[in-house]
Amino acid sequence: MTVHLARVYTEPGPDDGRRVLADRLWPRGVRKDDPRVGVWLRDVAPSTELRRWYAHDPDRTAEFGERYRAELETPGPAADALAELRDLAREGTVTLVTSTRELDGSHLVVLAGLLREPSGEEGPAAEEGLS
Repeated sequence: MTVHLARVYTEPGPDDGRRVLADRLWPRGVRKDDPRVGVWLRDVAPSTELRRWYAHDPDRTAEFGERYRAELETPGPAADALAELRDLAREGTVTLVTSTRELDGSHLVVLAGLLREPSGEEGPAAEEGLS
């Protein structure tokens, strides 16, 4: 399974496959029909509380990943959105997009790891194919 990460503001590339906006808030300056967005799965994004707690603090990255995964595994809208995202990924290449400036410490890294692991858990295979 191929999963790419990108900012929503970058133009789609020929290898992007299906683009999925994984943000809770709609990106500024982007029209609803903008092709850079693709499908919007807002419920797969971290909760507002978790996002505010994390604040992209590098010292909190590991704990953020654990808390975010717990949110996604708890039955409800987040788990349903993750299941929908997994279905899209099974159909072909997926590019997860966000308005976040720094992709390396973003929630997309956690999502990509979940998608790449058949069991839904991150591990060594989660590092393969990260782009």
